[in-house]
Amino acid sequence: MSDAPLLEIESLDAGYLGTPVVRGLSMHVAPGEVVALLGSNGAGKTTTLSTIAGLIPPMGGTLRYGGADIGGVPTHRLSRDGLSLVPEGRALFFGMTVRDHLKLAKKGEALPKEELLEFLPELEKCLDRKAGVLSGGEQQMLAVGRALVSKPRLLLVDEMSLGLAPVIVERLLPILRRVATDLGAGVLFVEQHVAKALQLADRAYVLSHGQLVLEGPAAELRKRPDLIKSSYLGDVVAA
Repeated sequence: MSDAPLLEIESLDAGYLGTPVVRGLSMHVAPGEVVALLGSNGAGKTTTLSTIAGLIPPMGGTLRYGGADIGGVPTHRLSRDGLSLVPEGRALFFGMTVRDHLKLAKKGEALPKEELLEFLPELEKCLDRKAGVLSGGEQQMLAVGRALVSKPRLLLVDEMSLGLAPVIVERLLPILRRVATDLGAGVLFVEQHVAKALQLADRAYVLSHGQLVLEGPAAELRKRPDLIKSSYLGDVVAA
């Protein structure tokens, strides 16, 4: 894992229609590092990922990816440069097959099918099935596979476990560690299961009402559930 940041965010303000949802956020992610972004509903987590991914323009502050300023750079250009997003809700085309989703997602140096199926072997039996007939777990695996096929340098994952059975969550979350280790990618993920997120992550940031209120090594935060609980309840002063 490199110490030099792959993603650097400084004093980010982000939101919609001129109204900030995230205010003054600073954070970073290094290559090969897994970082959790935590917080209650409405804390600004999805807004943060959407801004990094180019889906909405920043309202203030700076965003740097690989040393380059990416504030306002559109999603398709960031995608070509190795930034992949697994969005909340999966955003699949139900009438398309798994195989076609993966073909459509290929850009530049693609991850060979054999390597992709090593990450997600369950997809092999589904390749010729349409996304609309897959189970919720299979659909989420497809959403992850679609993001991995372009061999990302930075993987953003929004609520991968949402609506899934615990046994599926236990299968999917460790894939993020493998992506960081095997591909050397930086991983920034939003997760509702705090304990599972802190077991997986190297570091974590906690948002409350759009502001950063807690950050640190995941191993240290696991020892302070009182601080995590307080941050979710809004009792921790912004960092």
